[in-house]
Amino acid sequence: MVSTDIESSLYLHPDRNIALELVRATEAAAIRSYPWIGRGDKLAADGAAVDAMRAFLGTVNFDGVVVIGEGEKDEAPMLFNGERVGNGRGPACDIAVDPIDGTSLTAAGRQNALSVIAVADRGTMLDASSVFYMDKIVTDASGIGVVDIRKPIGENLRALAAAKGKDVGELRVAVLNRPRHEQLIADIRAVGAGTRLISDGDVAGGINAARYESRIDMCVGIGGSPEGITTACAIKALGGFMQGRLAPKDDAERARGEAAGLDCDQVYELDDLVRSDNTFFVATGVTDGELVDGVRKKGPIIRTESIVLRGKSGTIRRVVADHLVEKWLDEADR
Repeated sequence: MVSTDIESSLYLHPDRNIALELVRATEAAAIRSYPWIGRGDKLAADGAAVDAMRAFLGTVNFDGVVVIGEGEKDEAPMLFNGERVGNGRGPACDIAVDPIDGTSLTAAGRQNALSVIAVADRGTMLDASSVFYMDKIVTDASGIGVVDIRKPIGENLRALAAAKGKDVGELRVAVLNRPRHEQLIADIRAVGAGTRLISDGDVAGGINAARYESRIDMCVGIGGSPEGITTACAIKALGGFMQGRLAPKDDAERARGEAAGLDCDQVYELDDLVRSDNTFFVATGVTDGELVDGVRKKGPIIRTESIVLRGKSGTIRRVVADHLVEKWLDEADR
């Protein structure tokens, strides 16, 4: 017999199908960006993905407000902060969008580019849009009560290794390959752990750190604030650990953040980043990666792979879909 608590959390929420509607929007964005993979034009790829995602979001049965949009950081095409999406019916939601997380990866034809949407109850996502960067640390559930972003990385790695029952030398840490992380990378290696350097796409890095079957044990370092909030929605569903601390690039950005009500000295826990367990995270692969396969053209069809996470139930679904090429791509792009 199913308990009342389980019944209420798993069966009686009519909004549970939103993620399966949202996956159509990430699929559309990924497919429309396919002709631009490896073409060296990240703005064209992003523009195609934005247009497709916006069109499909307009059909979803929810009243969404974009809290975390993309574009301001690099003057790319964007679904802008404050934009209303959905058909206006259904649950009121905050939404974080990244039509392509990894535009440079897409332009170069490299791995780990994703099309991403995250959703939570209205008013529960931290609006960190006034500060573009965030220092983050992500692990699976082993890091809860063990790891703390305020501690030196060596101490955190030794503690995580003990919690996982591993030798420190077995740990693999995902870090964005940036000059700002030179000392962090050196410190990780000095304690005996290995690094997995990623050129872009730290949403995938964070999620892989929280997945039980991944080879990544931790994702750490300064990446985008939008990506941080988006990742937090996924970590809720995975039962993992995450902390973030805003990293303004100068005094002017710090002032803008404080004026918006942000505390640039605070360590934001997972429940501060997203104050709801009713989260959805949807990602479709643009290029191949450890998390999902990228868009693949196979004769008359285009195949997509997506991952769909729901925080309320802790459910992880993988969706593989075949789409007729003639319905999606111009003849020149086929």
